Amino acid sequence: MKMKNKMLDAVRCHAEGQVAKHKMNVDVYLNNPTGIGEHSCVVESATHELEQLGKWNDIIETLNEFYPQGYQDR
Repeated sequence: MKMKNKMLDAVRCHAEGQVAKHKMNVDVYLNNPTGIGEHSCVVESATHELEQLGKWNDIIETLNEFYPQGYQDR
């Protein structure tokens, strides 16, 4: 695999992991907001997680648009 492809693959994997993490956090807030004791403002915390989810999802979409085949050439 070319170095370019390795880097694009690593960026994609990292972004996908971040999406999964922040989506899970939002799901926890939506399904059990009282279980998060250290967060006094659940709405603010959920908003932060959604912002992060959007950021990492945008990176994946950018990879799809500008480097659609770059990471797949293995």
